[in-house]
Amino acid sequence: MFTILVFLWMVYGLEGADVVLSCSLIEEGGGMGGMMGGAMFKRIPSTLVFKDLVGNDGLSPELVTPYNPPETPNADDLIFELTLPSIQIPNADLLLHADCNEQEVVCEISRYVPRGAELDSLPAHFIGSVQLEGGGISLTLVLQTLHNETTQSDTQPLMQSNLNLPLSQSGTLLTEVVFVVFSRVPSIMAPIGGDVLLDCGFRQKNSIPGQDVALEWRIQHRGNGRKILDIKARETETDVGQDLFVDREGTSAEADLLVRDGNASLTLKRLKVIDEGTYICTVGSGEFQTQQIVQLHITQPPRIALSEEKLVFQDSKPQKLSCHCHRYYPLDVQVEWFSQAPSEEEPVSLSEESSLSSHQQHSDGTFSLSSHLTLRPDKNPPGTVITCRVSHLALETLSDVTLTVDKPDPNTVFWTVVLMLAISVVFLSQVFRGAGAEN
Repeated sequence: MFTILVFLWMVYGLEGADVVLSCSLIEEGGGMGGMMGGAMFKRIPSTLVFKDLVGNDGLSPELVTPYNPPETPNADDLIFELTLPSIQIPNADLLLHADCNEQEVVCEISRYVPRGAELDSLPAHFIGSVQLEGGGISLTLVLQTLHNETTQSDTQPLMQSNLNLPLSQSGTLLTEVVFVVFSRVPSIMAPIGGDVLLDCGFRQKNSIPGQDVALEWRIQHRGNGRKILDIKARETETDVGQDLFVDREGTSAEADLLVRDGNASLTLKRLKVIDEGTYICTVGSGEFQTQQIVQLHITQPPRIALSEEKLVFQDSKPQKLSCHCHRYYPLDVQVEWFSQAPSEEEPVSLSEESSLSSHQQHSDGTFSLSSHLTLRPDKNPPGTVITCRVSHLALETLSDVTLTVDKPDPNTVFWTVVLMLAISVVFLSQVFRGAGAEN
């Protein structure tokens, strides 16, 4: 999918802060697309202006200046002026701070046809997708055009050249938010065996009491998809009724919270690797239906252990040391080796001298891997600290396991020499006996 990065700035009106986004209107193009050339969609530069998105309590008076549209209205300009008369968007203030937090905003707008409406019917509707990159709010907004104040006068309104819709006297297309589906946590990590809440919610202007609210959650992963939960809920005089379908054990959503609070969040218990994927939250109420996407990343940190608890060189032969990383997810893991002799002030990297085993995948989807290193006594005298350092997505910090090269035990050396002499004596005795027997 083509992504358009957005430049964001803000101004402050008398009632609250205005947020101005540089967006793109997506329309069907005339080309064949693909190998035949041409574009299946065309993108028209546009601007989305949130009027009075959040309150300006505590803001400096010097900053209180309203959004100023172009001095001369232009029919080719596409400026969506958006108001939120009765819908409060949770965490909308994050859009104000995106620039300061060096976060990019992605914004796309396209035409939308509500249930039962015709394509060219009025008022016109649009769907806007606003996503805060790197975490934060993600919005899918249904915009409805407002009655133009110029239609009540003898003045012919200026018509927008691409949409053929009347513009306001300031040259903007007046709209309001009538439906929004949002996620305050569009990407989340959770451990194997744990529980997770996938955040999704909706708001609607002028919802009808007793109206059905439909919620569907689907998972997409590696080209495969399936529905895991479907709820149709309605509020009655005494309680909330529901029709429920669940395709995964330990999956739930609350019908009463869905109807009364607009809470469409999904709970998943006892997570497995196969639960990782892209979750699509689709909410329908009345004539409107739209969706949000939540990414679930499953993680499990590796269990790290060395093959030896202690390392002692009894002679001049090298010894092999292994660093085992057990049952981690996802796949990528990095293993480094370091040594620091007593005479050295800084550790020395030994990673280039190491080798890796192939990945082993277990039945639960986790992986294991080992790194091997051959150590020589002349380069690793007693007192040398050997370190295996592992980095992985599920580890908050680098994880080290170490051991120190020990001195040989004098008693062990003595008895080793005695044993070797005894073996030599026995061997020579058998040789001499064999030679005497032949004579």
